Amino acid sequence: MTLAAATHGFLSPTGVEIAFLLVGLVTFGAALVTVTTRQLVHAALWLVVTLGGLAVEYLLLTAEFIAWVQVLIYVGSVVVLLLFGLMLTKAPIGRSPDADSGNRWAALAVALTAAAALVWVVVDAFRTTWIDLDGPAAGSTKVTGESLFQNWVLPFEALSVLLLAALVGAIVLSRKAKANANATQAGAAADRVRTDRARADRADTAATAAEPGKDGVR
Repeated sequence: MTLAAATHGFLSPTGVEIAFLLVGLVTFGAALVTVTTRQLVHAALWLVVTLGGLAVEYLLLTAEFIAWVQVLIYVGSVVVLLLFGLMLTKAPIGRSPDADSGNRWAALAVALTAAAALVWVVVDAFRTTWIDLDGPAAGSTKVTGESLFQNWVLPFEALSVLLLAALVGAIVLSRKAKANANATQAGAAADRVRTDRARADRADTAATAAEPGKDGVR
């Protein structure tokens, strides 16, 4: 990471820092809508906005490789798999009361605690560190790729299992739903067959009982 001299403070931000703050606010708002909306498809679309905002933040921090990985993997793969999962599992398109678990206060407490811990750790670790946004990109594709495939190959491959797990989960859920639907249809068809047979038996019995009367009349 390139360190720049602290020639300015928080009261004299640069244009890049102002843009970083504005994009962060937009991303935060999109994240709130993602977890509060009751429409699953809208939540997935707002998640695209949230992940896209994070990619812009990475670009502003001169981490271009991480930004494009964010777009290609999370926006282009995870969200697409999420949408396919919604379609394959026949999730409701409109407002769904099942999307609200009723544990909003517990979720809010956990989110605030995790955010406070993350902010405290980052501030404590990088309190006196400044990134030279006007200098060469510290997170360029070349630098990050060399570090990634030399020192972090195993974690990188382990993260790729996430996409496979999401795809397998969607297939399993869709096959289970299809099997249940087929079983329901088979049961309904068997009930109709039994009903038809019972009606036919009653009709035959009634016809048989009526034949001796007809013979007597003759």
